[in-house]
Amino acid sequence: MKASPIGVFDSGYGGLTILSEMVKILPQYDFIYLGDNARAPYGDKSFETVYQQTLQCVKWFFDEAGCNLVILACNTASAKALRTIQQNDLPLLYPDKRVLGVIRPTAEIIGTFSQTKHIGVLGTAGTISSMSYLIEMGKFFPDCTVSQEACQGWVSLVEENKVHTAEADELVNQHLHAILQKDPEIDTLLLACTHYPLLMDTISKHLPPQVKAISQGEIVANSLVDYLNRHPEMNANCSKTAELRFFTTGNEEDFNNHASQFFGKKLLSEHLELP
Repeated sequence: MKASPIGVFDSGYGGLTILSEMVKILPQYDFIYLGDNARAPYGDKSFETVYQQTLQCVKWFFDEAGCNLVILACNTASAKALRTIQQNDLPLLYPDKRVLGVIRPTAEIIGTFSQTKHIGVLGTAGTISSMSYLIEMGKFFPDCTVSQEACQGWVSLVEENKVHTAEADELVNQHLHAILQKDPEIDTLLLACTHYPLLMDTISKHLPPQVKAISQGEIVANSLVDYLNRHPEMNANCSKTAELRFFTTGNEEDFNNHASQFFGKKLLSEHLELP
């Protein structure tokens, strides 16, 4: 098997917040990022649509980009497509390749952040309705009480560069108030959407002092390191020349303009036309 970059997939820009943490912790590794911006957002699409579109992009990583390992840095794709791809498609089509998501690594550790054992999950409608976090966190922390809130409009605030506006203040406060009303004992809020870290300043401003918000980037990056340590054969098949490449199914210029705020520095993308 030829050494190749690690593929990182998201429906849009949000996965860049995950990738930036991976690059910090694994700077020598090569990564290829693909944002399916032409078909974003995924959050309100059916399970079948998200699965088909995610699978098409995963196949591109494997067949065209030559990747051996792909990370679905997208909560909706992880919730609605990952299990089917892992159980049905990989054994038949790509038995030596692997696809990982962001939900399980987060669920494995999130309970350790809470003193009260009451946790809130903030996500898109698609992620919340999938119940994936409730199911996975129940496996690792059955003693924790988990409440969920679908934060309508938060992704748009980020993508429309309205993070520091009165509208953002109002929308963020509204959903934080709603989830803390559901369970006043919550002391840990998981930001289960890769866009939400960009709202962290506003979120923190509206949280009571005893409640902390946790983003996924560092958790997922550390989980990837752990995975590579436990699978030396996969680690050996990851190329390490510190090269980063970015692809979008949308407009490159638009992607570049938006992506810098998620990734933390300017980047240049290439357009990918999916069949």
